[in-house]
Amino acid sequence: MRDRSAIDTILGYFYQFDCSIEMLLALQNNSDTITVEGIEDIDINSASKETAIQCKYYSKTAYNHSVIAKPIRLMLSHYKEVKEGRKPKIKYKIYGHYKSGQSKLPSPITIDFLKTKFLSYRRDGINYEHHIVLGLSDNDLAEFLDLLDIDIKARTYDAQLNKIIKILQAEFSCDKFEADHFYYSNALQTIKDIAIKSNVSDRVISKGDFLNKINKKELLFDLWLLKLKGKEKHFRALRKKYFSSLNTSPFERFFLFEVPDSFKQNELKELLFTISRKWSKLTKRTTEPFCPYVYLHNLPKEKLIEIKVELQNEDFSFIDGYDFQGASFSHNSLVKQASHNNVIKIKILNELDYIDLVLSDISATKEVYQFFLSSPFYDNSSNELKHVKIQINELTDIKEII
Repeated sequence: MRDRSAIDTILGYFYQFDCSIEMLLALQNNSDTITVEGIEDIDINSASKETAIQCKYYSKTAYNHSVIAKPIRLMLSHYKEVKEGRKPKIKYKIYGHYKSGQSKLPSPITIDFLKTKFLSYRRDGINYEHHIVLGLSDNDLAEFLDLLDIDIKARTYDAQLNKIIKILQAEFSCDKFEADHFYYSNALQTIKDIAIKSNVSDRVISKGDFLNKINKKELLFDLWLLKLKGKEKHFRALRKKYFSSLNTSPFERFFLFEVPDSFKQNELKELLFTISRKWSKLTKRTTEPFCPYVYLHNLPKEKLIEIKVELQNEDFSFIDGYDFQGASFSHNSLVKQASHNNVIKIKILNELDYIDLVLSDISATKEVYQFFLSSPFYDNSSNELKHVKIQINELTDIKEII
């Protein structure tokens, strides 16, 4: 599939996901629910009504009656089951965006128009009239039309997304960056996870549960979303938000990153050099010298030792809280201030448990930047600590962000 074609396909999926998110956020009560991929793409269940919604995005295609004819026939088949008492009565909605052609659809839709444009079709050389196949009268079709809402003038992808971001800003009292990178990313992941469940009952979520699931500040890395938005644009936004200070303050910064199983040692070492170069200041004129702390999660101990040996051979000064062979770990030793004289360029934390020990011994401003592959590996919700969690796909992503 060509790249442009792939983007268009992804855009269609995301439009439907976003439609689910917007519908959830618009529910009146936290107990109201939607079902993703239920009777239709989205089923809304509230105290006052139940609606099945077919949602499509055709930004490159003109509207034609044939595009929505089959979904309408399927909805009519469901209505037939309602008439027979086998299903509860619901409302039906066709919701979609098209490049052009919206004027082809009259308002209101008459029974004759419904029959000729949507319910009549040809298969295997045979003509069918779906209402006759179902045994429905004109009165039945009139009642069905009262339950059917067709909106083929839906918003564009960008307009729908912008509305969602504004709703999230209001819901969580946050700025646009947080609404987009935290809450929207979490909302998107939540809907995607639900959509692939095999049982319909597992694809039901209430507004209250949805808000609880997305209320977390983790910057998620979604390959589809990055393909749509652009990886460079995503990294640039993160860099501007967290790592673009012109006058770096002498804070105690902790860089924690998860090392993938298939890492390259030279890339890992280069990352340490980059973090040290950008986030330390050891000149003679610096009144408050500082250097960063680093923890390498999921790195085998023997590999960590190899890297330390290479750093030492390259005259790259570091400390790790062990003062001599056989010594126990000393967090007091690790918090020693870097300076122009001792030229400590980086402080390495060997164990995850050491992070809290060191943090508790620091009274200055502390910032933790955690880069994880699938889920965060370190948790600290202290109000005294700035803790940024960013999902990555590979180690080289970190260099692009910081």
